[in-house]
Amino acid sequence: MSKSATIDSRSIKKGPILAIMIFGAFLATFNQTIMTVALPKLMDDFNILASTGQWLTTGYMLVNGVLIPITGFLMKRFTTRQLFQSSMFIFLAGSIVSAVAFNFPVLLTGRLIQAAGAGIIMPLLMNVVLSLFPPEKRGSAMGFVGLAVIFAPAIGPTLAGYVLETLPWQALFYGMVPFTVLVIICGFIYLKNVSETIQSKVDFLSLVLSTLGFGTLLYGFSQAGSVGWSDAEVIVSLSVGVLALVLFTWRQLVSYDPFLDLRAFKYNMFSLTTIINIGVTIMMYADMILLPLYLQNARGYTALESGIMMMPGALLMGLLSPVVGKLFDRFGAKWLAIIGIAIILVTTYSYTNLTDATSYTFLILMYTVRRVGMALFLMPIQTAGLNQLPSSLNAHGTAISNTVRQVAGAIGTSLLVTVMTNRTKDHLQDMATSGVNTTQEHMVMEASIQGINDAYFVILIFGVISLLLSFFIKRVEQATEESIHVTKKREAMNET
Repeated sequence: MSKSATIDSRSIKKGPILAIMIFGAFLATFNQTIMTVALPKLMDDFNILASTGQWLTTGYMLVNGVLIPITGFLMKRFTTRQLFQSSMFIFLAGSIVSAVAFNFPVLLTGRLIQAAGAGIIMPLLMNVVLSLFPPEKRGSAMGFVGLAVIFAPAIGPTLAGYVLETLPWQALFYGMVPFTVLVIICGFIYLKNVSETIQSKVDFLSLVLSTLGFGTLLYGFSQAGSVGWSDAEVIVSLSVGVLALVLFTWRQLVSYDPFLDLRAFKYNMFSLTTIINIGVTIMMYADMILLPLYLQNARGYTALESGIMMMPGALLMGLLSPVVGKLFDRFGAKWLAIIGIAIILVTTYSYTNLTDATSYTFLILMYTVRRVGMALFLMPIQTAGLNQLPSSLNAHGTAISNTVRQVAGAIGTSLLVTVMTNRTKDHLQDMATSGVNTTQEHMVMEASIQGINDAYFVILIFGVISLLLSFFIKRVEQATEESIHVTKKREAMNET
């Protein structure tokens, strides 16, 4: 039995609903990247190692990764208003705990609470867009969603670096509190329910398998970047994760009312764009990981200088997102994706030849152009796939899409760090055996830069694959509800 919580989308004001949820999602995604520049300060204040401090980011990612697959069920079971307000209250509680933290365990606890709220917000926002707007108008709405998905994490390190120059690190969390409270108040006033709730039971076995599978898989990939792929802990984590996900997948496919409906992959454009999203997400992490390491570790720039270098690209990307959304509504995703990925390939190639003399101006220019390319393809690719799904699969499609991005991000992080670390060691050994007449410190710097260049070359491979697949993107009609119900009925009959 289903209980309707849906309001006719033509009778409600979409602007206030979208604005409130985008602002909430902006805070959540902005918060995800601010710790990257705060880590050195936190290491000094709490007297911890980098391997311990990185859990402020890794733990946040793990909780997000575990919760996102569950949102498919939550969006069916609870109303838009209930879920969004609950997630913002959880995020507020985590921000307060982090702000008053007197030691590292308390700060980490606060970050994990924040992540529990943030993990629900983004899939929920995308599901609301799919519910409020018809396929031919979703591009413009998703363009504004790009402000949260793309602009917030890009601008996070820049603003955090500026704050840390003049204020203690606690200000990063105290600053979140009034904005979060404002979103909650506006939510009570303006937020409407735009989805349908279904009184379904919790599939506890699927919940356990999902949590175990995605949690251990993401943990394994995260650890592989720091301790290596051959480490016993990494091997066990990845093995358990894969096994749990295989069992989880089997249970979803044989269930009439699945916890996360993987039948979405039966729609060809959704499957294609999901695969492309894996490649482009890994490409995105090149900027988030490799460039700061090059700037700060190899070249000696400060965190603030690194943030300033990224500022023009982040601002331009934010300004372009709504424009790209309108272009998507008019022309579709294919050529936007092809042009955008081609731009990424050109700029990535320029990063495969970094030296200790590469100019700051050149880096700003390449980074800015690179962000233009990302603005052209990120949201159009995702929207093109979701547009094909029938309305009954919107919640599951957004959950699947965001989960894939989270896993791809973990894979990208570990892969790039592994390539960079191993190649740096190889280059350092080659320099040492060749008898280069230079200091040990200079050899380490040169080897590190060469290792980063090699990691960017690996990114080129993912870019080429994504570019080739983009030529197969095409406009498709939204599938009818009958098709998914017929599929379920046939599968149920086959089981009996």
